[in-house]
Amino acid sequence: MTRRPNILFITSDQQRADCYGFEGRKVKTPHLDELASGGTRFSACITPNLVCQPSRSSILTGLLPLTHGVSDNGIDLPPAIGEQGYSSALGSRGYRTALIGKAHFNTSHTFAPTGTPECRESSANFADDWNGPYMGYEHVELMLEGHNHFPPMKPPRGHHYERWYHADGRGEERTALYNKQLPPLTDACQTWNSALPVAWHNSTWIGDRTIEYMRRHRDEPFCVWASFPDPHHPFDAPEPWCYMHHPEEVDLPAHRTLDLDRRPWWHRASLEGRPQMKSEELRGFREKFSRTPVQNDAQLRRLIANYYGMISLIDHQVGRMRLALRDLGLADNTIVVYSTDHGDWLGEHGLLLKGPMAYEGLLRVGLLFAGPGVPAGRVIDDPVSTLDLPATFCDYAGTTLPAEAHSCSLRPMIEQRDNRGRDFAYSEWNLRASRSGVDLNLRTVRTRSHKLTLELVSGAGELYDLANDPQEMDNRFDDSGLRAVQGELTDMIQSRPDDALNPPLTQIGMA
Repeated sequence: MTRRPNILFITSDQQRADCYGFEGRKVKTPHLDELASGGTRFSACITPNLVCQPSRSSILTGLLPLTHGVSDNGIDLPPAIGEQGYSSALGSRGYRTALIGKAHFNTSHTFAPTGTPECRESSANFADDWNGPYMGYEHVELMLEGHNHFPPMKPPRGHHYERWYHADGRGEERTALYNKQLPPLTDACQTWNSALPVAWHNSTWIGDRTIEYMRRHRDEPFCVWASFPDPHHPFDAPEPWCYMHHPEEVDLPAHRTLDLDRRPWWHRASLEGRPQMKSEELRGFREKFSRTPVQNDAQLRRLIANYYGMISLIDHQVGRMRLALRDLGLADNTIVVYSTDHGDWLGEHGLLLKGPMAYEGLLRVGLLFAGPGVPAGRVIDDPVSTLDLPATFCDYAGTTLPAEAHSCSLRPMIEQRDNRGRDFAYSEWNLRASRSGVDLNLRTVRTRSHKLTLELVSGAGELYDLANDPQEMDNRFDDSGLRAVQGELTDMIQSRPDDALNPPLTQIGMA
């Protein structure tokens, strides 16, 4: 009897769908390129939400953000909902389940201690030998955040990465090296070449710990999520990865001018409004680090070069993990999946990072599959979502999610057993005023050729003809020439099941 396949699920954080070598950009991703050429990729996959916590909670549960309740950052996923996700479903079928790296189902920067393992102030309540269970995962090895605006916390706070980082008493020396800026210096936003030795970098640690987990469980079916916190800002690749891409050779966006006058009202409001948050410290951080000045071309080149370097370091870890699968004799029975939580504008339309503008750079994400039964060299252009991953994992493992899940398995499409295809993929985000001073209820659908975003409170919207306007320059909302298309896409938005969590959950922090 053939053993059920292992699943190695690898994610980055804030990686654009076009930032892979096989997409044509000049980013060096040889191992991801090999994964794509040897497997199947989805070229029109989107995220169910444009920021971290909601999208990650949907990847776990198979529920849309308004249904699992994490409709914005700073809202904790209820454990009772998280424990109904794919990790529990696979665990009930005899799989060993693990998450290594950044979880971010719960809030780290909170207004007050919450008692969860991901709360920075509550992390000290968890002993060094705590490894879960957490959100249905039998085993976890966590880092708190991994974005080094906030360096690894000294014990007793922090978790597995932070305690490993400080274990020999030299953590502060490493943090000083991390903050040391190697030449050439730059004034690019949140960008520097870090002197932290790569052996101590969190990407290396995740690669090491994932390989060790697979070695330890090589004789039983496992599903492990290796969750990297890069290339999320700050753009701080360590040496030598910070030098891997020359700034003069990176790809600049075709259109990199802030053009708010031709966009819906909430674009300007989200950039110019004042965040509303009861913690002045967190409000100030949100205002300073989520708002970025428009970069000139030299600054943008340096920033993108470091962003590419962060991706290449993750790519290196992907290569190490796949080599470990081969050496452990597991390659022929392991489904390898690579994706991310959301993208980054990376200079498009004069914007950096993320927010309530569902341009392709932020909405679309990479999604790669390789392994037994996965056709090589195949590209599927149906619009799908990372929301579909938990049902897909369950399908490969011979189990199912609860009936109320929105997730639909991609396996029939991968194995060419489903000729119906997908008409559209859907994303939603109820922003709290803590981000930009205004509440927004955004709904987005993307088809192969068009994308519509509605702001439900005001009735405003934006509609782009992606086939003829891939740079999303012309908002065709309420354009008589696309009246029928707008009506079809509006119906798609309105087809969402009426199962939102009511009342909405309370925001308990920033992110």
